[in-house]
Amino acid sequence: MNKPEKKAVIRAGTTVEQMVRAIADLIITGSLEPGEKMDEGSLASRFEVSRTPVREALRELCAMGLVDRQPNKRAVVTNVSGSSLNSMFEAMAELEGICARLSAERMTVAERKHLEEMHQASSRIVRASADEDYAAYNTEFHTQLYRGAHNDHILELVTQTRARLSPFRRAQFRLEGRLAKSWREHDEIVTAILRGDALAAGKSAYEHVSIVSEASATFARPGVPA
Repeated sequence: MNKPEKKAVIRAGTTVEQMVRAIADLIITGSLEPGEKMDEGSLASRFEVSRTPVREALRELCAMGLVDRQPNKRAVVTNVSGSSLNSMFEAMAELEGICARLSAERMTVAERKHLEEMHQASSRIVRASADEDYAAYNTEFHTQLYRGAHNDHILELVTQTRARLSPFRRAQFRLEGRLAKSWREHDEIVTAILRGDALAAGKSAYEHVSIVSEASATFARPGVPA
């Protein structure tokens, strides 16, 4: 007798980060609805993993605001409203603008070279339409901007804010043509930084996150203004 095929899902040995991404995708795409209870056992069976990564992932999703968990109760999917998303992206745009401006002023020669090389190499990912690979690259690209500002306090603030928005920032790459547009927006930021044009770098980074906000609004909860 032929064995039934296993589902093409995340397997044992899955990292917490992978589980966070998987569950967050279910939430923001509407597969898990606001108010729906999240049972650790059911999720573990769904993704064919132990309860441990599921439990840790739910904790991180609580910190992101996608899940709520009261003491001695099951985790529940929260309702991420458009207004809440706008508020977070507004803060993110300001912070990224500051980081890009300071990076244009403070990045070392080696940091600028690394940023340029990363950016040019990423064009291959865009041509391949590899959205998951581009999402991973995108995280590293923005991390370089944060570190290039050479301000530990700003780095902490922007990293915390990005963590709250990461599922939505990643979801934007599901939209047709978004990878190529994102690359062009990055190109403006990199060009300004390499020129040492702080004002242009800050403006380009601010506008980039504002565009990301508009793209991500697609995934805000239906019926809630975005």
